[in-house]
Amino acid sequence: MWFLFAVLSALFAALTAILAKIGIEGVNSNLATAIRTVVVVIMSWGMVFLTNTQSGITSINKKSWIFLILSGLATGASWLCYYRALQIGEASKVVPIDKMSVVITLLLAFIFLHEEFTIKSLFGCMLIGAGTLLMVI
Repeated sequence: MWFLFAVLSALFAALTAILAKIGIEGVNSNLATAIRTVVVVIMSWGMVFLTNTQSGITSINKKSWIFLILSGLATGASWLCYYRALQIGEASKVVPIDKMSVVITLLLAFIFLHEEFTIKSLFGCMLIGAGTLLMVI
């Protein structure tokens, strides 16, 4: 099931880039990010109430709160940079660089989460990096 959600995530991320590039024309990138964020907040809380999971908020521990807040700050910084890059650059060049986050995530997961980093992972990272370079130069 996780694979289906991962594929859907990739599909929606691709749509995000195209829709954002069209929608951001003539709009300040920070304002566009704020509008997008409001929509995401409404949609996220809508899902919480639709699935009746809002009562779980009281059982979230302090560590989880801290890391969820830090993750939110990282997301906000990413979105602000992404929208600015989309506004001034070509989507076909911005998106591959943004997807270098895959390589960075694999490295950070190895370092901080002690996840396995195999020869296959290393080869995949090298291919993603090489592919990104080919697409943007």
